[in-house]
Amino acid sequence: MAGKPERFSTTQAQHLEEKIRQKISQIAAMADELPGVVIIHNMQSHSVEYISKSGERELGVSLEDIKELGEDYNYVFFNPEDAKDYVPKVEALLARNNDEETVSFFQQVRTAKGEPWTWHFSTTKILLRDDAGIPLLIITIACPIDPLHHVTAKVSRLLEENNFLRRHYHLFSQLSGRECEVLRLLSLGKSAAETAEELFISVATVETHRRNIKQKLNTNSFFELTQYARAFDLI
Repeated sequence: MAGKPERFSTTQAQHLEEKIRQKISQIAAMADELPGVVIIHNMQSHSVEYISKSGERELGVSLEDIKELGEDYNYVFFNPEDAKDYVPKVEALLARNNDEETVSFFQQVRTAKGEPWTWHFSTTKILLRDDAGIPLLIITIACPIDPLHHVTAKVSRLLEENNFLRRHYHLFSQLSGRECEVLRLLSLGKSAAETAEELFISVATVETHRRNIKQKLNTNSFFELTQYARAFDLI
């Protein structure tokens, strides 16, 4: 009896490996026809199971090289600032375990030689579950954004705002609703008198709100105050 669990475990592992092989074969048969890089991650081993030939060419390494890197692959090729935004999205997708759902995000990628970052728009979904119904493989399609196109600059600004939001949320969350209104009008260049008139409060109250806002956000910089307003969708 002692040997049976081990044989069963080995059989299960072989069955799982065959499922992975078959699924990857299906994707690989058409991956190079797609207008983007295809990457398949194994969520149990936290490793890359497959990358399309276009991905190998773009990164300047082979799939074998990537597998040797292990989890360092993420730090070599991808900007960690972007990862702070999209990794929680992917983790939430896995927790919901809905294979019909996708998450999309921007990420910066560079080659193994440390070339400048290039922007990609990526979409991820669950590709395969194990026999217990737990996500096993996820697939990502990453499409490079033309660096000569104006959208690159817009994406860069968007990510900068998002990073600012993440770093300063704990400060912004201290503001009251009224203080947010005052901050919005301040960022739009409204004077204390104009703000008082629009909000139906006294100029003295506006000045008090402004002092409190600067104290809570730990800044006297008008530029940084407008950064808060933009990042938190006040303007």
